[in-house]
Amino acid sequence: MPPKNPDFVTYSKNVFIPVTNICRNRCGYCGFRREPAQPGAKLMKPEEILPVLENGVKAGCTEALFTFGEFPEEVPEYRKWLKELGYSSTLEYLLFLCETAIEIGILPHTNAGVMTRSELKALKPLNASMGLMLESTAILDAHKDCPGKLPELRLDTIREAGKLRIPYTTGLLVGIGERRGDRIESLEAIADLHRKYGHIQEVIIQNFAPKPGTPMEAFPEPAVEEMIDTIKLARQILPPGVAVQVAPNLIDPKALIAKGVSDLGGISPLTIDWINPEAEWPDVMNLQERLGSILLRERLPIYPHYVKRGWYSERIGGLVAQLSDTEGYRKQP
Repeated sequence: MPPKNPDFVTYSKNVFIPVTNICRNRCGYCGFRREPAQPGAKLMKPEEILPVLENGVKAGCTEALFTFGEFPEEVPEYRKWLKELGYSSTLEYLLFLCETAIEIGILPHTNAGVMTRSELKALKPLNASMGLMLESTAILDAHKDCPGKLPELRLDTIREAGKLRIPYTTGLLVGIGERRGDRIESLEAIADLHRKYGHIQEVIIQNFAPKPGTPMEAFPEPAVEEMIDTIKLARQILPPGVAVQVAPNLIDPKALIAKGVSDLGGISPLTIDWINPEAEWPDVMNLQERLGSILLRERLPIYPHYVKRGWYSERIGGLVAQLSDTEGYRKQP
């Protein structure tokens, strides 16, 4: 694994595509999920997605972040929408979208909630990386109506991704009712999986942000001190090759880099953060000015050491080679 270089932090340039916001979970903090009859409920059509992918390539983006509500097919109306698009399953539609992204020239990264081994195996050849937020190993009130937020189910998905050698993103959601000991346990669970399979490329330490109209709208945000403490814990507990990431649209990253943050995640020049739509992405040039002597270095959705180790399929190999430099970072025009 490459040594941590304090002179720079990495990020990727992406387009954020919320394919559907229909979800079986009812998290107390989520402003993304919709019931089918609610305003804004959707299953994006190909004609909506294709221009985003094409414009992403024109803007120099390398990552198509496909996000979904979890197990939307449990909702009858969603199954009807899917059938109207001509697809028998979410997996079939997602495979089409990933293939399309590759053909257009952008690397897919899928985050679709808890997945089975067979789903992960089908998606692996068409994704540069994949992800699932663990959030917490604790049983929390925030997850009381969320069958997919059982920690063992999420750890099973992350474990299966490891067995399949999929470069993987996971993370903690800080401030949703968990205690410090829960965060330590969560980080140790992730570290154990990485030591066994070597596939965790980054762990996001994400601060809870209350959303109007949700059960937790009056819940306090985590203090900056809590975030700093969690980042320090992450850097102590996680193996050195695993990046610690924060979202620069949710928290000022400059002071956190000295505490162990080495990556700032996906930053989009075109699309909003659909999970936190109130939080604008920073402009990369402005962000670099704020960071001063700490340089920003662009990467692909697959981290440089996985590029060098060849943890990708033949299907995307040509695109990875086209987009990456000799060190595995983003090749600059």
